[in-house]
Amino acid sequence: QVRLVESGGGLVQAGGSLRLSCACSQRAFHSHGVGWFRQAPGKEREFVAAISWSGSSTYYADSVKGRFTISRDNAKNTAYLQMNGLKPEDTALYFCAADDRMGSDWYYFPSEYHSWGQGTQVTVSS
Repeated sequence: QVRLVESGGGLVQAGGSLRLSCACSQRAFHSHGVGWFRQAPGKEREFVAAISWSGSSTYYADSVKGRFTISRDNAKNTAYLQMNGLKPEDTALYFCAADDRMGSDWYYFPSEYHSWGQGTQVTVSS
């Protein structure tokens, strides 16, 4: 497992932007795929975006395609989620997660990740 720490959440008006960061203190981060998930009160945790260990492949939920961009900088052991055109329905607690399994089918499922951060709150006002 790796230890992950999210940051960058906050309160923003609809249409605004935020960039979330997911930092890891361990070099093993380089070999882990990273996913971003979110959970609103009373709702299940849902997939937002994911990126392969090399950064060559990215995956997005339909609800965020064209607005959010996932990236990573392995030299800094950090993954990012750039969120533009935020909507009130994007309000949630955002988590990053990581795992080092092979393949790509697993990125969409929170149960497939062995490491999680504590979450960072994103609130979008209308």
